[in-house]
Formats: sequence, C-alpha cells, structure tokens
Amino acid sequence: MTFQQFAYRNVIRNSRVYAAFFMASIFSVMVFFIYSMLMFHPNIEDQFLQDIAFGGMLVAEIILIIFTLFFLFYSMSAFLQARSKEFGILLNLGMDREQMDRLIFIETMILGFISIAVGIFFGFSFSKFFFMVIREMFLLDSLPLYLSWKPFALTIFVFLSLFITISISSAMYIRKKEIIQLLKGNWRKSDDVDFTKWKANLGFGLLLAAYSLVIISTYYMNIEMSIIIIILATVGTYYFFTDSILYLLHQIRKRKNLYWHRYRLIAFAEVSIKIRENARMFFIVTIVSTIAFLSVGVVTSFSTFTGQYRALNPVSIFYSSNWDNPFEREHIMKITNQLQSDNLSYELVKFNVKKQTSSSNGEVVHLIRESEINSLAISLKYPILDLPAGKAQFLTDIKETMGNDNEQEVQTVLAESSVPIYIQGVYDYQLFPSFVMDKQTIIISDEDYRLINEPLMGYGVNESNITYYAFHVPEWLRTKNVGTDLVNIMTSSLANTNHNPNPFYFENPGLDYSVIQATFSLLLFTGLLVAAVLLLAAGSFVYFKLYTDLERDKKQYDVLRRMGVTDRELVKIVNRLLIPQFFLPWGLAMVHSTFSFLFLQALWVDLAAISIAMEMLLVLAAFTLIQVSYFYLIRWRYIAHIQI
Repeated sequence: MTFQQFAYRNVIRNSRVYAAFFMASIFSVMVFFIYSMLMFHPNIEDQFLQDIAFGGMLVAEIILIIFTLFFLFYSMSAFLQARSKEFGILLNLGMDREQMDRLIFIETMILGFISIAVGIFFGFSFSKFFFMVIREMFLLDSLPLYLSWKPFALTIFVFLSLFITISISSAMYIRKKEIIQLLKGNWRKSDDVDFTKWKANLGFGLLLAAYSLVIISTYYMNIEMSIIIIILATVGTYYFFTDSILYLLHQIRKRKNLYWHRYRLIAFAEVSIKIRENARMFFIVTIVSTIAFLSVGVVTSFSTFTGQYRALNPVSIFYSSNWDNPFEREHIMKITNQLQSDNLSYELVKFNVKKQTSSSNGEVVHLIRESEINSLAISLKYPILDLPAGKAQFLTDIKETMGNDNEQEVQTVLAESSVPIYIQGVYDYQLFPSFVMDKQTIIISDEDYRLINEPLMGYGVNESNITYYAFHVPEWLRTKNVGTDLVNIMTSSLANTNHNPNPFYFENPGLDYSVIQATFSLLLFTGLLVAAVLLLAAGSFVYFKLYTDLERDKKQYDVLRRMGVTDRELVKIVNRLLIPQFFLPWGLAMVHSTFSFLFLQALWVDLAAISIAMEMLLVLAAFTLIQVSYFYLIRWRYIAHIQI
C-alpha cells in the first residue's frame, strides 16, 4: 500500500465523521459557483443590472469565503480531535512528524478536490434554473446557460486556496501535541463545572440592556444606537454560554426536588459539562444563526415593500405640466407613441388643476373637478364620487394622512372666486405621486369648478393652472422603457435638491418598480442561499461536536445499560442531552432576531407605513421547522450509533 492509498483509505474509513463537513463544503462550492456564473454572464447588457448583479454577488461571495474559511478550520479541528488517538498510535509506531503533516495534507486535499468537483457539477446543473429565476426578477427577454472558463477558474482558485490553507493549519494543530496527549484522545476532567458569578450576572445584564435599548429605539428611532446594541448582545451572548447558563444549572442542582430525578440527574450533570466544554461553539452557532435569520428577515421586508408599491403608485405613467412648459405637446406625443409602438393599451385622463386661496388658512390649494377624478377611478376600479354643489373632499398623500382623522371637516371659501365649499373627509385612495402632492389638493363638484373664473391673486389666468396627464396601462410592468429620456432629466435635476427646476414632472412607476423588484428580489434570493449555507454550517457545528465525543459517549451509555437502563429510558436521556445542545443556541438566536425584527418593523412604519409582522412570523416559523427537522435527523443517527 502506498502512502497516498493509505491517506485515501483513511478518508473512506472516516466517512461517517466527514459526512456533514463534506455536504456543507459541497453546498458552499455550489452556491459560490452559481453566483460566479451570474457575475460573468455575457447577456446582461444593462449597465445598472450588471452593477446590481455583480455587486450583490460579490458581497455574497466575500461573505461565503470568510465564513467558509472559518467553518472549514473549525470543522477540521473537530475531526482531528476525534482522530487524535489514531494519530497518537501512528506516531508511536514510528511515523515521524513530517509524514504526519503530509498525511493530514493529503487527506484534506482529497476531501477538497472531491468537494470542489461535486460542488461545481451540481452548481452548473442548477445554473439554468437559477438563470430562469433571475430572468423573471429582472424581466429580461432571455438569460441562457453559457459556458465560460471564468466561473470555473474563480471557484477552483478560491476553494483550492481555502483547502490548502486549512491543510497547513490542521497539520500545525497536531504538531503542537505530544504523543501522550494524542493517545488520551477526548479524555476530559471530571471536576465540577466552574463559572464566575459576576460574569454570569454580566451576561444577563448585557442581554437585558441590549433588549431594553431595542425597545427604546423603536419609540425614538435612534438608528445610531444599533452599533451599541450589537456589541452588547454579542458580548452578552458570549458570557451567557460561558457563565450565565452554568450559574442557572448550578442553582437548579441546589434544588433537590428538581435535580434528584432518575433522568434529570444524569442529564443535568452531563449537560453542565458539555456546555462548559462547548461554550464557544454554542456562541458561534448563536451568532451564525442570528445572522442567517436576520439576512432572510431583512430581505423579506424589502419584498414586502415591493408588494405594496403598486398600491402607493396606482397611475402607470404620470406627467404634470406648468403653464410655461414649451415641451408639453412634444412629451405627451412621445409617451403615447412609445406606448403604441410597444403594443400597450392605455387610458389617458387629463386633469386641469386650478389654484385658489383658502380663506380658512390663507394657503394656496389645488382644485380638481369630480368628473376627472371619477374617470381615473373607473379605470383603476376605485369607488367613484358623487359630490353635491358646495361639498368637497381632500386628496392628499396616503403617508401624510395615515393616522390622521379621515372625518376632518373644514368650512372655507375660495377667496378669488368667492366660492364657498364644505370639505368633509379625505378620499381613501392615493392617485398621484407624492412629489406633486406637496400642497393641499381638493376634489370639488363640477358645478363649483365652473364657478371658479378668477385667477390666483397676483397671477394670470394661465399661471393659475396646472395640467396633469395620468396614463393607466394594465400591463404597467412593461412600461419600463417608456419615457426613459424624461426619467434621466428628472433624475439629474433632482439629484441634489428636492426642488424641481423643470417646467414639468414625469414619473414612471413601472420603470422604478422594475429596478426595485430586481434589486430586492436578487437580495432575497442571495440572502436565502447565504442563509442556507449559514444554517447548514450552524447545524454542522453541533454535529461535529457530537461525533467528536461519540466514542466517549458510547462507553458511558454502555455503563448505564449494565446498570439496568433500558433502551427506551436511554432515548429519554439522549433527548435531554441533545435538546439543550440544539435548541439553546437556536432559541437565543430566535430571541435576538425577534427584538431585531421589532426594530425593523418600527423602521419600516416610519419610512413607508408598512407592516412586516406576517413576513417575520413566517421566517421564524420556517427556521423553526428546519431546526426541528435537523434535530430529529441528527438524533436518529446519533441513537443508531450509540446502540451499536
């Protein structure tokens, strides 16, 4: 048998130990390769879409590289610890340190090469499906599967470098230990669990302080406080696992009515030792799980915003023109020609808006007649108005009126034309963009509208009028190419100021939505894949530790069997040992995420009056289902091994 064959057979013999590591590595390579395929896709010609795709994928791949490096290093250390007795025997039989380093290097690289090859194979196999999803997100005509050396070269280079780094560092881990230490294997001290009381209280205090600051921030929206909250929660989580939870278990053990029970006695004693030994691992799993929960939660809240975007922008294309706009006819003709050339059916409603002064507050108000509002309402399938002479309603921005009394009543006179009106309530639907609703707009009856024959004080007749053009396009998502030159003018004009210097205003929600939807959908898809890698790795950390201690645990359970413990009772003991290891870090991560979502909910309400409560519940419920399924899978395999 050659040295290389010996290394290969070592990998095969330890396949059970390497299984989770191998699967997580394959999944990381697959996700990285899929991202690389999108980054280098030649058919994304739009510069903005290229920037979104490249930027989003680049950030995701950097996160994957950093985390995968850490994950591989931790998991390989766990594997080497599980095989330390094997290495001690080999050294005792005459293998020198250089051969040991070479053996570990070859074994790690074998795993690396297989992981890279299988990951790229599955990545390329799923790339077509990934491109179909991206095509729908970006509303592209086609995004075919392509073949290029760049994604392959980048993936192989990155992960080969990672595995080489891990191979070298793993060899150093064994080199530092003496043969007697290796032969002892996973032997541990049996002394009592130690903790520091002030550190235990500090852990509780820091977590409570972080949660309290989150609640305070939701009322005062102090975003700058988030950095302090993150630091407090991170440090508090570390002390919670190293000292606080051990302090709680110590208090429980002092109560004999709770502790002196045939199952609890063994479970509490063993859990205390495992938490002390694995405190740092639990801390890592909690932080990684929290990041995974938040990444999905944040990008899911973005998709909620896109879902409500249409309700905030019901008019498909909007154009307003001042009295001195020389481009009005040219622009309207261009918009209609573009709609017709794209075979888009549309309905156009023209609004002649008049300006008057309200006697109740002395402010200038914009007046729109009821029949024009009803024409647009019929197109949008909104309720129509039936205002008698002298009655009116406010038409304002939904975000401004939200939370206000919709039954507000105002008796006023339109000063210039001496027309009395009684304003009662607000029209429940937003019709026009928020930017043009900076002044009070009032819907009046056609009879009152005809009585307004005097211009605004200090202005001419034409200067007192504004014209709105509202285009209703049923296939509004296809309007993203309509009026792009006007969009560019508006973007450059409003880049540094909130004042519009142009004699017109143009807005195309279809174009804006296509950008928002593409960006947020890509973030959601990216976040889901990254979160999947993080969750798989978080569960694998627990898996690695369980199988690291498997031989020792089997000996303990053999002793219990000889003492008369049945297999059914053994399963109960195993449950009490595994549940804290799986659900304690996960539970704390859920608490962290819940408070983070409370802050995120307050932020969205402040920005856009949007509720994300249902989405957050779905995210937490989905992760709960995943964690429970993973727990039963690992428990099934663990019990099967200890009963052999």
